[in-house]
Amino acid sequence: MKKIQKLVGEEEKLRMPIAQGLPWTTDEPKCLIKPPVKKNTIPIDLKLHSDIRAMERARFAHQVAEKGRLIKQYKMERERQQKLEEEEEIKRLRKELIPKAQLMPYFDRPFVPRRSEKQPTVPREPKFCIPRHKTIKCCRMSCNDMSRPSQLQHLPSSVEKAEALYKNRILQ
Repeated sequence: MKKIQKLVGEEEKLRMPIAQGLPWTTDEPKCLIKPPVKKNTIPIDLKLHSDIRAMERARFAHQVAEKGRLIKQYKMERERQQKLEEEEEIKRLRKELIPKAQLMPYFDRPFVPRRSEKQPTVPREPKFCIPRHKTIKCCRMSCNDMSRPSQLQHLPSSVEKAEALYKNRILQ
């Protein structure tokens, strides 16, 4: 058992490292040479695309605002002109609405209507027949079939009546 405890103790010692100092040297420490000092770097002026885009966008926004302002000013001017025109129109209409005396007509030359020199129109007999393309197929009958003397009695047409009246007027 003592042997086992001795082995375990040695293993524990081996597990724990012992801090050991550096060996003593007789050499003098070397002076390190400082590296040469570099010049300060000068930053290059960078032109980022986002900065360029921001400037263009600001210019565009200014143009849009200017255009909007001009349109607004134009609309206000147009409304003002329209309002003035409406007021002038109202004034003119009010002046016209004031009742004024009408001039008396002249009765020394009475109006005598003249007889027309145009010939009176000759009336035509109306066409009561239905065109062939508008009739129903089963009931097709032409105007000629209806006006045959065998089917209808011969009556004086309206044209003949009008001519007779016209002749009577002329004779009177």
